[in-house]
Amino acid sequence: MARLSVNINKIATLRNSRGGNNPDLLQVAKDCDRFGAQGITVHPRPDERHIRYNDVFELKKIVTTEFNIEGNCEEQKFVDLVLASKPEQVTLVPDILGQITSNHGWDTITNQAYLQDIIKVFKDAGIRVSIFVDPVIEMVEAAATTGTDRIELYTEAYATQYTQNKEQAIAPYVKAADVAHKLGLGINAGHDLDLHNLKYFAENIPALDEVSIGHALISDALYYGLENTIQMYLRQLA
Repeated sequence: MARLSVNINKIATLRNSRGGNNPDLLQVAKDCDRFGAQGITVHPRPDERHIRYNDVFELKKIVTTEFNIEGNCEEQKFVDLVLASKPEQVTLVPDILGQITSNHGWDTITNQAYLQDIIKVFKDAGIRVSIFVDPVIEMVEAAATTGTDRIELYTEAYATQYTQNKEQAIAPYVKAADVAHKLGLGINAGHDLDLHNLKYFAENIPALDEVSIGHALISDALYYGLENTIQMYLRQLA
């Protein structure tokens, strides 16, 4: 069964909108762990508009499951943060400055030498590495040469197409995951997965290790409550 890592960026966004500490990000992380989540994900950005860099160090002290930090490794500040906090996993995302949300995977062919070098930095520190990739066979094959432990399949295209034709939507992900698995890569997935499309995705990607879900899960929690929502998502992965 794939593990569920809850991205708590949106909790930080809500906190930051009024200042102070309501909602309490650390308490939410503790509660996610207590309610059954198998990991906590954060994606700090240079402007700290949601997760602040200091949050990362405080979360590291209290997260009892897997701590996953996503971000752009081309920013030295991010690299330094990860090396100083030493999460269980770092997910490398090719964001640009000011980007609202991640919207594409690495070109693992063009950036192969760079990725090999930066991945070694994190692995030498004992941190598992995952890199964000689109469901393109050539990109998955090149990812396997970088030294990464896992890939994270960028699932926005799947989520967008799911209601029109779910078989067509999942097809490139099945192929990409099959290649990744054969090449010895672990498989994570994330972006726009939700209660409607998650089960079908997980059923069709049997080698799936982990999903990272934030926006949809936190939005659902407004209606269903955080504990109930986490259980609902876990049932989709069962």
